[in-house]
Amino acid sequence: MLKRFFRRLAILLITVAIGIGLWLYFIPPNLLRVGSGYAAKIVCSNVFIAKRDPDEVLAQDVQAPGHPLLRLMRVAVDGEAKRVEAALLGSIAPSEAVYREETGCTVVPVGVMLPAADATNLSATRNAEALWPEGDKAESDESLASLLSDSALTGPGMRAIVIVKDGNIVAEAYGDGFSKDTPLLGWSMTKTVNAAIIGRLMMENRLSTDENGLFPAWRSDGRAGIRIADLLAMESGLAFNENYGTVADVTRMLFLEPDMARFVENALLEAGIGSRFNYSSGTSVLLSKIWMDRIGNDSDALGYPRRAIFAPLGMTSAVMETDAAGTFVGSSYMYATARDWARLGMFLAHDGVWNGARLLPAGFMDAMHVPNRSSGGRYSKMQTWLPKSEAGLPSGSFVISGHDGQNIFVIPSLDLVIVRLGLTPRSQGYDASVLASEVVKLVAAD
Repeated sequence: MLKRFFRRLAILLITVAIGIGLWLYFIPPNLLRVGSGYAAKIVCSNVFIAKRDPDEVLAQDVQAPGHPLLRLMRVAVDGEAKRVEAALLGSIAPSEAVYREETGCTVVPVGVMLPAADATNLSATRNAEALWPEGDKAESDESLASLLSDSALTGPGMRAIVIVKDGNIVAEAYGDGFSKDTPLLGWSMTKTVNAAIIGRLMMENRLSTDENGLFPAWRSDGRAGIRIADLLAMESGLAFNENYGTVADVTRMLFLEPDMARFVENALLEAGIGSRFNYSSGTSVLLSKIWMDRIGNDSDALGYPRRAIFAPLGMTSAVMETDAAGTFVGSSYMYATARDWARLGMFLAHDGVWNGARLLPAGFMDAMHVPNRSSGGRYSKMQTWLPKSEAGLPSGSFVISGHDGQNIFVIPSLDLVIVRLGLTPRSQGYDASVLASEVVKLVAAD
């Protein structure tokens, strides 16, 4: 009798295990699909853009969020097809990311092909003996270089630091395995690039931040009053959950939705326009959709960041990535070397002027250091953060900030830019503003 009971129990357990396995394989939970989409995307971009080792990326970058399920992700890299597949234990909840030369990596359903991205690649020959930014030569300031030898200031997981004073690199440092030639993910620093692109279109009289009625579905309800300015200031009133630890709006958008802008277009108002600060990567993707639609032609829109921003600034390493629908993920996905991120910072520190040519409207940069209406002085009107008062940074300073420790401190009054990039989750307690404060003290004392 007992023997028969245990035999039946074993059969039941095996049946349940098979059922769970089939469920996970054929109808995987969204949490697993988010994990595999994240793993595929991060490995793909780092392998094909940054030329890094996939095993290293899987072990370091993919594990950064610390979720235990990510330890069970397995990836397969197809170098010839330029695709990366990721799945739990190698077969459960698979996702793929595909690389295209001009627009980086895009998460797609397994087996889906994307058309070639039609944009113009950047290349430039620089004089190695000429000073940066025209060339590659940097003249180090000994006191600042000494500052960067302090690991407590540079922080855990530091990958690159570049300090620019009066238009020249005066100090830089790199983590093991990284160099001045390694493109690094800016995460939400991409939002500020997106804002600069909008500024270029404003300069060309092709767009105004006062425009509303931005999408057909919005024009018949309260969303009709949302202006481009409200999206830029993160005060649209739209519902959007930016919690990266769960299957929230932001993770669903980035890793499950092939058309990210369409997904966010469906968000409803949950607060009065201009009445509440809600940091939202979704609204930044909407901004990408708006300016790309304004250009009209898909090929012209894909090539616009290069023509309008990257080429004039000499940012030859810069790659903005798109979703499967062809919209730039203007919230999160841009790779560039630390020196090219420094070019962006210097451009903004110089009020949108590069080599004597004005590329952004006069007064546009003011919105990057003026607080919006509802963030209590934390966030600006133009996709940047404002420094903490305790950092002691001069008036007019602002911070271009991204996930896991990406920061560019722009300090126009001192003609100073501090780029600090790394893999430094917030849980580690590092604050790059302490580094910025020490740099400012040294620079101001000279």
